[in-house]
Amino acid sequence: MQFDTREHEWSDVNVILAGRLVTGIRGVSYTSSQEKEALYGKGNKPHAMQRGNKSYSGSIRLLQSELEALERAAGGDALDATFNVVVAYGSPLQGAKFSTDLLKGCEITEIPKGLNQNDKFMEIELPVVMLDVIRDYK
Repeated sequence: MQFDTREHEWSDVNVILAGRLVTGIRGVSYTSSQEKEALYGKGNKPHAMQRGNKSYSGSIRLLQSELEALERAAGGDALDATFNVVVAYGSPLQGAKFSTDLLKGCEITEIPKGLNQNDKFMEIELPVVMLDVIRDYK
C-alpha cells in the first residue's frame, strides 16, 4: 500500500468566490467551533460534556481590484452581499486528488482599507462569518 504524503502549497489552492475564480487572492482561513461545557453533578469531576451552538468564521485576503470586482457584483456594497466560497486544494498537474471545502452563506463583517508609504499594492483582509463549512464537498 502506498500513501501520498505530498502537502498542498499555495499554488495548489483555487478559490471560487461568489461563482468566480479569484486570481487576486492572497490568503484564506476559516474556523469551525462549537460551544462545549463540562457537566458537573455529585463529586468534583465532570460527568459528561455538553455541546451548544456551532459557529463559523474566517477571513479572505484580497487585492484591492478583487474587492472592487466583488463590490460591483454585489451592486455597490460588499457588506450587503451573501455568497458561497469554494476552496479547492490540489493540483491536477501533479495528479493529486482534490479536497474541496464549501463555505456556505458567507457575509463580510467589515472592510478595512489602507496603504503605507512605498506599498506596491493594497491587500485587504476581510473578516467573514458563514452559515456552515462543508468539508470534502462534492
